[in-house]
Amino acid sequence: MKEIILVTGGQRSGKSSYAEKLALSYSENPIYLATSRIWDEEHRKRIERHKANRGREWTNIEEDKELSRHKVENRVVLVDCVTLWATNYFFDLDSDVEHALTALKDEFDKFTDQNARFIFVTNEIGMGEMSQNEIQRKFADLQGWLNQYIASKADKVLLMVSGIPVNIK
Repeated sequence: MKEIILVTGGQRSGKSSYAEKLALSYSENPIYLATSRIWDEEHRKRIERHKANRGREWTNIEEDKELSRHKVENRVVLVDCVTLWATNYFFDLDSDVEHALTALKDEFDKFTDQNARFIFVTNEIGMGEMSQNEIQRKFADLQGWLNQYIASKADKVLLMVSGIPVNIK
């Protein structure tokens, strides 16, 4: 059963809704592993809307960093999203790209060592303009390298373009 699927694309490309439908096609009771921290009131409301839109069929877990703490053997698990997960490491490690990337890769490997079907949602933030802000450039590098790492381990990679999944791998 072990499988890793990466769903990537730009902001509002339909990644999350596609990944949710995919997870539900594999399981009547998938796990939704949300990686976001609450930054402000607007973000809290956004998270609450996302939770409300998910039905009772989902097992909801909120985990901002240590995904491997959760045992998901023989389950379908949707991780939404890699970008927010990487953000948590990046800022907790004082924007040290190398340290954050190593920690993320190690945690990814520990988590996906379980026998489960994993669906990871991520953003292609490097497809736009290069930021004039140094911290944003560093994070874009981290995100790009982490996406490449996950894609190299994935059985399938899908790029969402305007709500349409394009098979990459």
